[in-house]
Order: sequence, then C-alpha cells, then structure tokens
Amino acid sequence: MEASDIAVWLLAISFLAFVLLRLPVAQALFASSLLTMVYLEVPLPTVGQQMINGVSTFSLLAIPFFILTGQIMGEGGLAQRLVNFATLLVGRIRGGLALVNCIACMFFGNISGSAGADAASVGSVMIPAMKKKGYDADYAVGLTISSAIQGVVVPPSHNLVLYSIVAGGISIKSLFLGGVVPGFMLLGSLMTVAYLMAIKRGYPASEPIDRREIPGIVFHGLLSLSPAFIILGGIISGIFTATESGALAVLYSFILAFGVYREIPLERMWNVLKRTLRTVLMVYFLIAASAAFGYVMAYLSIPDLITDWFLSISDNKYVILFLINILLLILGGPMDMAPMILILTPVLLPVCTAMGMDPIHFGLVLIFNAGMGLLTPPVGTVLFIGCAIGRISISQGTKAMMPFFYAMIVVLLLITYIPQTVLWLPSLFK
Repeated sequence: MEASDIAVWLLAISFLAFVLLRLPVAQALFASSLLTMVYLEVPLPTVGQQMINGVSTFSLLAIPFFILTGQIMGEGGLAQRLVNFATLLVGRIRGGLALVNCIACMFFGNISGSAGADAASVGSVMIPAMKKKGYDADYAVGLTISSAIQGVVVPPSHNLVLYSIVAGGISIKSLFLGGVVPGFMLLGSLMTVAYLMAIKRGYPASEPIDRREIPGIVFHGLLSLSPAFIILGGIISGIFTATESGALAVLYSFILAFGVYREIPLERMWNVLKRTLRTVLMVYFLIAASAAFGYVMAYLSIPDLITDWFLSISDNKYVILFLINILLLILGGPMDMAPMILILTPVLLPVCTAMGMDPIHFGLVLIFNAGMGLLTPPVGTVLFIGCAIGRISISQGTKAMMPFFYAMIVVLLLITYIPQTVLWLPSLFK
C-alpha cells in the first residue's frame, strides 16, 4: 500500500475515531488533519496558513451580521408580531393556528436564517398557544419543528453563505434566489399536510380579529419583515454586497427593537452580543478547521477518488443523485448542519459537476438535506428544541414529525430532479 493510500485511511479513520471519542467536530477535523500532515511530512505551518485562509474571506462577514440580526429581532418581540400577521392571513381557515404556525416560521426564517432560532422564537409563542386552543402537544411540536426548517432554505440563510464560500465563491445572490421557489414549495407542502390533519382531528379555526386592529397588525408585520427586504433587496439589486446588506439590517433591527418597540431594556443587548459571539466563534473555528481538512483531502486527491467511485457505480445521473440524497439523509442524523456543509461540499460537488449539475442546484439540494437532518436523532438540534418547549419526549416528537417529514421528501425529490425549481429565478436576474 502506497503512502498516499495509507494517508487517506489515516485521515478518515482518525476523524471517525475522534468523533466517536466525543470530540467536537471542529476539533476532530483539526486533529485528524494535523495527524495526517505529520505522517505526510508536510510542514506544520501549512496547517495554520490553511486555517487563516479559510476565514480570510470578506463574504464570511455576512454570517455574523445575519446571526446578529436574527438574535436582535428574536429578543425584541418580533415573533409575536409575525404570528399576529400570519393569523390575519390564514387564521380563519379550519385548523388556522396550524397554518399560522407554518407561515410565521416562514416569516421568521426569512429574517433569522436559522432553523434553531425559528423553532425557539416562534415555538415559544405558537406551541403554548396551540395547546391552549385544544391542539395535541405532539402535533404542535411536530408541525413547529418541521416548519422551522424553512429558515435554512429561504433567503437570507447564512448556511447558503457558508456553502457559497466552501464551493469557491458561488454567487450568494443566485443562491438566495434559488432558495425562493423551494421555500414556497416546502411551505405549501407543510400547510397541506397540516390542513388535512387539522380536518381529520377536528381542530378549530382561530377567533376573528377586531377590524380596528387590522391596520396595526399589517403595519407591524411588514415593519418586522423589513430587515429581510433590506438584505434581499440590496443583494438582488446589486446596491449592496451580502456583507453590507447584513450590516445595514443589524442597524435597522437594533433601531426597531430598542428604539421603536422598546419591549426590552438596552442592557439586554449585552446578552444578545454574547450569544452571537459564541455562535460566530464556533462557526469560524469550524470553518478554519474544515479549511485544513479540505486542504488535506485535495492534497490526497480524495474528491477525485470519490467522483470516480460514484461514476463507476452508474453512468445514470438520476441514479447517482438518488444515492447522494440517501447518503445525505443518513449523514444528516449524526452530523450537524455546518459540519455537513463544510465536509461534504468539497467531496460531493465535484461528483455533481462532473454530471453537469449546476453548483447552485447542488447547493440547495445539500442545504435541504442538511436541514432535514436537524429533525432526526441523534443530533436533531431542532427536534430537541421543539420537544423541550412542548414538554414531550423525543420519541413523541419524532413520531409526530414524520407526516411532515414525508412531505419534505417529496419536495426534496422535486427540487433534485427538476432543476428549474431552483435555477429558474436566478436565471431571470442574471
């Protein structure tokens, strides 16, 4: 066995071993990369250089701005105003609170870009409200956590920014536009399942809203959505970069939360900054460690080996895409979203581009799969958040989520095998 073959096995086995030893994924990536470089006698300063290069990207600054915007708006009482706005739109339909839940998660995800923040903010409002109105607790949790996944698909998702950087600087504008149609497809599928289940279980419509309150609800709903309009409008029009739009959205959301609504004291901003900093540091270290890991993979030509392996299984594009989806769904359980994007993009993107798949199309398929992984044990971050809020067991939450999970699989297959569901809107704005 040649030294390069041994190094490939050393990289893979050491990474799995460190993960099984319960090291954080970022540390496992760094340690396995370092160990393999020592074996290959690559100069150790190369590790540091690759890690620094991995985080020395201007576009990467958009991620902390997006995260901070979502944190400010979540802390500032945004969720309740979006719920009120969604109630005005669909509340009078049978099972109205369930449909409100879907749309409110879509709205909040359009600002936070995070499924976890979506589940925590909207869930803390909607799950107790649904239980109070006679909805089963497991149904409320299953619907909320499933709807929260919209946050990783609809723009401005910071996971799409992460993919853009790892994939070599793919247009963030095109990725954001590519997520619009899949986002609406996901919303439509979840609302359909929620409505049918609401009829079957006899859930009621929401109470009518006083007409005198409607102008205020519409005004505050649109005002709460305006940070998303700033980000998307600035990027799509070309007036701002993603980073500049994110910075402007932070300033606007700060003024809105602490200057207009004033529901929380300014001192709470310190907690918001600490939470944001903690999240950003974890993400940045993960990106840096993944850059070193990706360098070792490229050094050993692992992406080329995997591409050849996939193409040796079948020359049928649809078969390979099906196998990739199965692989991503399986890995989504034990892997969190950011590591999944950072590790698998350099591995699977060459496979898909070799088949003629557009990198934007692959990015949305990958993000959609990774989002679904947030609902499945053993990691299942969003699943755990929803079950904690609804005070039900993980097994109850998993069972209740399954009807919505099946609907997601249908949407996943549609966006996988019909590329124009992703590529149509970006093509209009080229």
